[in-house]
Amino acid sequence: MDLATIGGLVAGIFFIVSSIMMGGELGSFLHAASAMITFGGAFAATLISYPLADFLKSLKAAKLVFSSKQLNEGEIIKKIIELSNIARKEGLLALEEAAESIDDEFMKKGILLIVDGTDPELVRNILETELIFIEGRHKSIQGFWEKVGEFGPAWGMIGTLIGLINMLKTMNDPSTIGASMAVALITTLYGSMLANFIALPFANKMKVISEAEILLKEVAIEGLLSIQAGENPRVIEEKLKAFLAPSLRNEISEGEDAGEGENNG
Repeated sequence: MDLATIGGLVAGIFFIVSSIMMGGELGSFLHAASAMITFGGAFAATLISYPLADFLKSLKAAKLVFSSKQLNEGEIIKKIIELSNIARKEGLLALEEAAESIDDEFMKKGILLIVDGTDPELVRNILETELIFIEGRHKSIQGFWEKVGEFGPAWGMIGTLIGLINMLKTMNDPSTIGASMAVALITTLYGSMLANFIALPFANKMKVISEAEILLKEVAIEGLLSIQAGENPRVIEEKLKAFLAPSLRNEISEGEDAGEGENNG
C-alpha cells in the first residue's frame, strides 16, 4: 500500500472529524439523503459521460493510487547497461535469451524487435506509437476522475437547492428552518469533499504515476536503440543519465563503484 495515499486519507479524515467535534456533533454532518444525491448524482453524470467499459475500467483504476509499486529509473538503466554488455560480447542475438528474464513487456517487445533485425527507425516508431497510446489511456482515466471532481460540487449545489425548496415549503413552522438549512448545506459540503478530497487528488496521483512510467519507457527506447546501434555501454549510460535528476545519477555511479570494488576484492 502507498503510504502517502493512506497517510493523506487518514490525516484528512482526522482533521475533518476533529474540526467537526470541536464545534458540534459528528452526527449532525451525517445525512444519507445528502450523500446519495451528491455521490450518486456525480457518478451517474460521469456514467453518462463515458462508455460503460471505460467507466468501469476507470473506477477499477482507483486501486493504482494505493499501489506501492516503485518505478525505479536507476534499475532500468542498470538493466540496459547489462544488456548492452551482453550484446557487445555475444552479439544482438544473445539478447533473446536475456529478454526471458525481463518482466517489462514494453522492453521485452523492443528487445525482440532488435533481435529480429528490425530497422532502427521502425523500432523507434513502433515503440513510440505504443507509448502514445499508453499515455492516451492514462489521460483518459485521469480525465474520468477530474470529471468526477467537476461534477461533485455541482451535484452538491443541486442537493442544496432541493433542500432549500423543501425548507421553503415548511416556512410556516419557523422552528424547522435551522435544521432544514443545515441539511441543505450538507450536500454542498459533501460535493466539495468528493472533489477536493477524493476525485482530484486521485487524478493528480495517477498523473504523477503515469509521468514516471512514461519516463521509464522513454529511457528504455533510447537505451535499446543505442544497443542496436552498437554504442559503448559507458556512452549509453551517460546518455540515459540525462533523463535523471542529479541525485539519482550519483546513486547509479556510487552503486557501480561499489560493484567494481566488490569484483576487484
